[in-house]
Amino acid sequence: MSTVAVESRVGSIPPALFPATVFASAALVFAVQPMVARLILPLLGGSPSVWNTSMAFFQIALLVGYGYAHALQRLKRVKSQAIVHCAVLALAALALPLRVNGLAGEPSSDHPNLWLLAVLTLSVGAPFAALSATAPLVQAWHARTVGAAGGKEPYALYAASNLGSLLALLAYPAVIEPLSTLAGQRLGWTVAYAGFGLLMIGLATAATRAGETAPTPAVAKDTAAAAPVTWKDRQRWIALAAIPCSLMLGVTAHLSTDVASAPFLWVAPLALYLLTFIIAFQARPIMGRHVTLVLQAAAVTGCAMLLPFRSSLLIMQLAVHLGCFFLTALMCHQALVARRPHPSRLTEFYLCMSLGGVVGGAFNAFLAPVIFDNVWEYPLVLALACLARPWNEARNSAWTWGMFILGVICAVAAPIVLDMKVAGWSPGFGGYARNELISLAVYALFAASMIAAFMVRGHGLVFFAVIAMLSFGAEQVSDRTETQKTWRSFFGVLKQSTTTVEALGGEVRMLAHGTTLHGAQATDPAYRCQPLVYYTHDSPIGQVIRTLQGEKSAVRIGAVGLGTGSVSAYVRPADHLTFFEIDPLVVRISTDPTRFTYTTECAKGRLDYVLGDARLTVAKQPPGVFDVLLIDAFSSDAVPAHLLTVEAVKGYLTRMKPDGVIILHLSNRNLDLMGPAQAVAEAAGGAALLQRYRPEGRGAGWESPEDAVIIARSGAALDRFLQQPGWEPTDPHPVRPWTDDYTNLAGALVRRMRQRVEGVDN
Repeated sequence: MSTVAVESRVGSIPPALFPATVFASAALVFAVQPMVARLILPLLGGSPSVWNTSMAFFQIALLVGYGYAHALQRLKRVKSQAIVHCAVLALAALALPLRVNGLAGEPSSDHPNLWLLAVLTLSVGAPFAALSATAPLVQAWHARTVGAAGGKEPYALYAASNLGSLLALLAYPAVIEPLSTLAGQRLGWTVAYAGFGLLMIGLATAATRAGETAPTPAVAKDTAAAAPVTWKDRQRWIALAAIPCSLMLGVTAHLSTDVASAPFLWVAPLALYLLTFIIAFQARPIMGRHVTLVLQAAAVTGCAMLLPFRSSLLIMQLAVHLGCFFLTALMCHQALVARRPHPSRLTEFYLCMSLGGVVGGAFNAFLAPVIFDNVWEYPLVLALACLARPWNEARNSAWTWGMFILGVICAVAAPIVLDMKVAGWSPGFGGYARNELISLAVYALFAASMIAAFMVRGHGLVFFAVIAMLSFGAEQVSDRTETQKTWRSFFGVLKQSTTTVEALGGEVRMLAHGTTLHGAQATDPAYRCQPLVYYTHDSPIGQVIRTLQGEKSAVRIGAVGLGTGSVSAYVRPADHLTFFEIDPLVVRISTDPTRFTYTTECAKGRLDYVLGDARLTVAKQPPGVFDVLLIDAFSSDAVPAHLLTVEAVKGYLTRMKPDGVIILHLSNRNLDLMGPAQAVAEAAGGAALLQRYRPEGRGAGWESPEDAVIIARSGAALDRFLQQPGWEPTDPHPVRPWTDDYTNLAGALVRRMRQRVEGVDN
């Protein structure tokens, strides 16, 4: 066939068809991830591990899709591949519309990650894997048609794929979720999947008509001269893909556990991760590799130093950690692009990249929670990422070794110098106290170590060693708190710490989940059974329980969320309290008398514990059984929104006695939950009151501010509280009530931010 005929056939393919197809497939893939999370993940409490496990599943499904695309290359003709792939897309459509498949049963608190993997596989595994295969498959077709005829490299299409992923990911919380119901989202995604199927058929038809195109002489020559792919090459591809994926989940867990436990922070690392792919795979990257290496060296030294210090400003923490992650991921992905093979090995390259993503994701989601009691995988992989830097740009000169020795000595010396501090004030030099001089010396040592690390950035192995020692030294300096014990489970990191409160007789033990305090108890026998923080006698929770106890000789209490078990202090001999808790580890800690004694010493009546998601376990209780039902699962910012919907509150109300009261504890740093709660109470057919409790000071009760809404089956059940100070009628109209089909966490975030700007105390 003549050259003119070849070019005519290839020219019949619309130029935008290839990028449009990979863009659409990627957009569908990343729109379905938060949508499925909206369907499934709240059943497991919304912890960072839920997101990490889900991301690990999607990496596995991506590997399956890429493996399928690679295996499809055994079919020699584009037409055969197109027929098979269109058939696979049609078969995967049998899983639609999206829904939670019930074959895996109810959520498991004992093996939540296995349950989540099973449900995701059954619910979305087939369409996700089929869609994810599109990008490498279409690029392979491009290489055998347009690329072969014109010598164009198909790797730039990967940037279009990740652009679609990024835009879809950002659009979901900002546009899709606030403006549409869950039923509308499911229907819309199904229609979009069908539309993509038509687009895929169009591309397959055009590529088939174009047929196999003989490479141009220049392309044929390049193909013949292409270096063979070795196992060492494959190992490098896997490692360079694993590091950014692990770091993405690591920084997500760190920010959610130690900085601010907000689900909105989960999206930011993934968005930056996709952005690095877009930049790295561009034909002309907006940031060259040399610039990336310099900026990454500066960022990682600062991050290694700041990482252990949790009390730093939130904005600074976010900027440092996200900036360092972005530059490190970009460095690895640019190294991947620099090592990409000839387009004839394209699908194998993507398969290794996907395998690396699975390795990195599985390490963080499944292995790290078992072997580490804290989020140690993040600093570990951050240091190991330095090994991805070039090793041979700087010779091992005397200058390099001098900077290495200086950096290590300064990092090791800093905690030793800090131990020279003495109690109280002591004279120093030049108007500075001794301890002030010691602090300045520690800062100077760390600064010198950071500078030394930056100076040896040209040698990856030496740079890694200095960064590792800097991280170790910073951890030793920051670890000066009274943390006594740290535990880790699927649902997060728990820390027991102590502080001294003279008004409570001295030592007070606290239990925190990440950055959120979940209860405290004094160790002095005189105050040991006094409920503290959100549960004091004067708090809304204390007011409701004490009011009902004053009217009844026996009160039936239900509490969603255990914490330290502070509510147990209210239980009289005739009372009965049931805790509904999703995390078995919390039950073990709160019932261990060497840790906290509210449940073992202070409760005088019957206590029992029900494990599992509260929405499901409360629904199994007999109707009309509770006098008080405390829903205390919102103080952490990883909000299980399904506990605050119209359907959920209707279910709670059926479990209440005619004069029973539901307490919604809604104190939250980052989300305004008072508006949705008020709207939900009215929509569920209940009567409601609210209270914004602001104690004058912690004082002897060691109290905290508290926002609460109480709901009853009738207004008469709440009349008793209208006579008490602090309670006021609700306003159910400012926001739309949340339902199982509609929630708007983004709106709750915006309202809270607006309140802070306006100085409103909510």
